[in-house]
Amino acid sequence: MRLAGPLRLVAVAALAGLAWLLVALLLGPPRALPPLQRLLARPESPPTAAPRPRRFKCGLPRPCPPAHFAFRLVSGAANVIGPKICLEDRVLMSSVKNNVGRGLNIALVNGVSGDLIAAQAFDMWAGDVEELLKFLRPLHEGTLVLVASYDDPATKLTEETRRLFGELGSAVAKDLAFRDSWVFLGAKGVQDKSPFEQHVRNSRSSNKYEGWPEALEMEGCVPRRPPDPR
Repeated sequence: MRLAGPLRLVAVAALAGLAWLLVALLLGPPRALPPLQRLLARPESPPTAAPRPRRFKCGLPRPCPPAHFAFRLVSGAANVIGPKICLEDRVLMSSVKNNVGRGLNIALVNGVSGDLIAAQAFDMWAGDVEELLKFLRPLHEGTLVLVASYDDPATKLTEETRRLFGELGSAVAKDLAFRDSWVFLGAKGVQDKSPFEQHVRNSRSSNKYEGWPEALEMEGCVPRRPPDPR
């Protein structure tokens, strides 16, 4: 009778051991790394983002050759987003600079040094076209003329203003009409039509915006004028 207590304890211990062994076999060994392995384990690297394409002056995808100016012209979008004129990575006119407006936005640049001579917006809907004529008539030989339209570039244009733009190399100015989109880079004294000109007509059947055609964006490299040999 005195052995009943100890035997009962041995039986309980045996059952507990069998139960622990069964659980261990079912669940398998613990998977956690030992402390040393956890310290030495290298963390997983995050996925590498694709490299951004390199951009050059004024956002061009490639650099300009020597003795050339990089430029980008962006016309206004409808009457909401203003135009932008960039030369040699310098923004000459933009909404951020607060020097653009409805009509024609024009920057005059020294064709030798690339220095800005003047930048002004001319309202071609309700403004005085005489201000534009005073701006264009006295240009010096070799002056670069960068133009970006915004809203309406043409209502106030006269025969003389159209002719002056034609003398700067424009093939479009003679036919520019109400709310057309237009970007242009010309120069005083050019002999031929400029290769740097884009134009989209205001057409109800093809307009991107209600009442306005799509905005234009033109970029490129314009040759620098050699200094006068003196």
